[in-house]
Amino acid sequence: MPQAPPMTSGSSFRRLPLVLAASVLVALAVSAVRPYDRFTWLLETFWVIGGLPLLVLLWRRFPLTSLLCCLLAAHALVLIVGGYYTYARVPAGHWLQDALELSRNPYDRIGHLMQGFVPAILVRELLVRTSPLRGSAWLAPLTVSVCLSFSAFFEMLEWWAALAAGAAADDFLAVQGDQWDTQWDMACALIGAVTSLLLLSRLHDRQLARLRGPRASAERLEPVG
Repeated sequence: MPQAPPMTSGSSFRRLPLVLAASVLVALAVSAVRPYDRFTWLLETFWVIGGLPLLVLLWRRFPLTSLLCCLLAAHALVLIVGGYYTYARVPAGHWLQDALELSRNPYDRIGHLMQGFVPAILVRELLVRTSPLRGSAWLAPLTVSVCLSFSAFFEMLEWWAALAAGAAADDFLAVQGDQWDTQWDMACALIGAVTSLLLLSRLHDRQLARLRGPRASAERLEPVG
């Protein structure tokens, strides 16, 4: 009886993005069926709806590391769940609120931690592959700065949404009565970005080396300048 050939790391690398993309698409389709608030769902899932086709279009010219693919898929699921329930009503957040005796549903904080944790690896990958910053001491500070800048820009998007939609944007803002919500959101993104770089930079470097090819796998990342 003929045996199936063993799956190589190359075939595994090609299959993983397809599995992740399919999982995200299924979750997105399920969430589109009777979300708590259609307007909030659209605002929260906008990045998934727009980002996934963009990744597909650019994949042949710019494939991503497996680490980044997994992180992007996880972030997409966080956004989809938040869009379906609204951040202040996510059941898992209510469970954490009760377990930790918090004054509010913390799912919004988790979302903003992810807003720093995942983009940190995305920004790092783009800078390493498209700029002279590979191995530079400036790579980490610039990555964190970009993530914090995006977080601040996202807060302005929330402000504009509130001005344009009024009370209809309340579920999207997920302020839950906290006057310091904007500052907390940016602080969470900052913590997420720094934590991501501390935990994942070495693994990310190994995957980037494999992505560049066999020769690059043996390279040492020397500081620039």
